Amino acid sequence: MTLRLTWVQPEDLLGHELAQAYQDGRAPEAIAARWHAAGGPEAPPRAGTSPTPASRYLRALAGDLLDELAELPGGLADAEPTDLGQIRAHCPDWPARPGPAHAPTQAHLEAAWLGRAVGCLLGKPVEKLPLEGIRDLARAGGNWPLRTWFTARGVPDDLLRTHPWNRRSAPTSLAENIDGMPEDDDLNYPLLNLLLLQRYGRDFTTADVARLWLDELPAGRTFTAERVAYRNLLTGIEPPHTAHHRNPFREWIGALIRADVHGWTNPGDPAAAAAAPHRDATLTHTANGVYAAMFTAATIAEAATGHGDIHACLRTGLTVVPPASRLAEAIRHAVHLARTTEDFDTVVDALHTTHRAYHWVHALPNTALIAAALTHANGDFSGSICRAVSGGWDTDSNGATAGSVAGLLTGAPAALPDRWTTPLKNRLATSVADFDGIGFDTLAQLTHQLTHRETRHP
Repeated sequence: MTLRLTWVQPEDLLGHELAQAYQDGRAPEAIAARWHAAGGPEAPPRAGTSPTPASRYLRALAGDLLDELAELPGGLADAEPTDLGQIRAHCPDWPARPGPAHAPTQAHLEAAWLGRAVGCLLGKPVEKLPLEGIRDLARAGGNWPLRTWFTARGVPDDLLRTHPWNRRSAPTSLAENIDGMPEDDDLNYPLLNLLLLQRYGRDFTTADVARLWLDELPAGRTFTAERVAYRNLLTGIEPPHTAHHRNPFREWIGALIRADVHGWTNPGDPAAAAAAPHRDATLTHTANGVYAAMFTAATIAEAATGHGDIHACLRTGLTVVPPASRLAEAIRHAVHLARTTEDFDTVVDALHTTHRAYHWVHALPNTALIAAALTHANGDFSGSICRAVSGGWDTDSNGATAGSVAGLLTGAPAALPDRWTTPLKNRLATSVADFDGIGFDTLAQLTHQLTHRETRHP
């Protein structure tokens, strides 16, 4: 049996780095021509590795070309910095330091944790599927527009052969199979950030994040930018270079899915909420990948005060994103579409057309879709998660973030419909530390404690 490790093979990374180079304003044409002339493949479109192993020559060439690509000057660097001081300098409406804010109650936080889990679980069986596949499967199950869990009941076999459920997720995430919340990286990272704040306090560093991962995060539970950064740590590369070295996924969605705890624990302080995920994100991401995490945390920090509507929360989130960046433009466009278009399928089709050049895990299209779903649903919980998942791309991550924000806005677990929360049985599976089997009520209690903890660092 041959082991093909995903998301790290040079021949698989090269195609993604070429795409990244075109997107961030470099000129990779000559390098692309050399790669294709040598018989190098395109990037795997949906999976983490190509179908067949590359020759030793192609693998060595891919490594060399990755390093050459890293040396090309970028055309968007001035408008899209990664340094926090430069980001702040680019943001004319950067939030002022607030006075004392109303902290979320434990009930608010339990609703947010539950919302994150529900949205993630809703999206798990259709992760990696194209948009038409999601729509066809939901229609075949009598569930379109999407309003409840996906099911295989009544779905024709020929449709399942064309659009099979996500292989790893279907046994635990279809309506007929759900028995508690199964493990997912979209929940693992919030758990890790609870540990991060417990161990290192609010003044944690990027190096602290790296130490925690090496101590508590199994390498096999990492993907895309996180897996590359993990590999870089093991080869002696230190942060923030871990985010740059042979890491074509540095503007993908991974940092965004780690941001919630930083928002929950900085209620009413979007500037602090954005600064914390910046330190977290720069282990693995740059520029728009970092902004997506900052936007999410600042949005959640505003929602955590209990008095902002979703539109005010999203506007607050945008204040920490450089306005000339691609991410800011994508969010503004998505919100405008959602506010001016009655049919959400039309919004989704427009977003897919606009962002067709980006990978399905990239931060730009996914953050735009999350903002559109929350806007179009006016923050309603079921409407937000169903819109986020039905829009495709990284379905479980988008559902999780939309569910976290909309769940927090509901204010209490009892405000979430029973059809969503009852199957979770107040139980979360994970391989992180001692959290396996923990209840969402306990997670809320632990998170609530962190909103009042004084800064400390051992």
